[in-house]
Amino acid sequence: MKNIIRLLPLFILLLMACGVTKNNGLTAAEKGDGFQSLFNGKDLDGWVGNKQAYQVKEGNIAVDPKGEGGGNLLTEKEYSNFIFRFEFQLTPGANNGLGIHAPLDGDVAYRGKEIQILDNTAEKYANLKEYQYHGSVYGIIPAKRGALKPVGEWNQEEIMVQGSKIKVTLNGTIIVDGDFLEASKNGTMDGKDHPGLQKTKGHIGFLGHGDVLQFRNIRIKDLGE
Repeated sequence: MKNIIRLLPLFILLLMACGVTKNNGLTAAEKGDGFQSLFNGKDLDGWVGNKQAYQVKEGNIAVDPKGEGGGNLLTEKEYSNFIFRFEFQLTPGANNGLGIHAPLDGDVAYRGKEIQILDNTAEKYANLKEYQYHGSVYGIIPAKRGALKPVGEWNQEEIMVQGSKIKVTLNGTIIVDGDFLEASKNGTMDGKDHPGLQKTKGHIGFLGHGDVLQFRNIRIKDLGE
């Protein structure tokens, strides 16, 4: 037992070197690569929006259905090109979204861009349009399905934006790899006006509809303008 206790600090250092031990969601490798944590696990410092619906519980950002509905929770800072990584846990039928290049007001799905966060398996979503399922750029680019983990398990997602190009990777599977301007040059899939497609900078954040779900390990690498 004494030998184990003596070796424990060395074991922790080895884990950190391998990127297993995380600091506010950052692995050692990510920190060295220029990623920054956007959530400290304690409060919503650095975020703006509906802090009644979005609350910190047990180190995660949780959507509280009693917190005056959904609404948005957005970063204080604006970003142009970036790699955004986060983890999320769905409940049955949960619906949310990730806004990018978002303004602080108005419907982000049209005035910015919205990446769907959705329980694809819910019966009530069986007949959605293909551009409405999880990972899709809402109204613009449909995502491949089948990469979501069962409801209740944690999913890992990465979104890379460079100019008008976007790549969404879910649990290691690329589900979107496209160009939102190219995809909409002959009209959008939903047939609606999306002025936000022309935006090249804005806030990033969660777009709620009052459904219960959680987020954690939120980090970003700013790729500049």
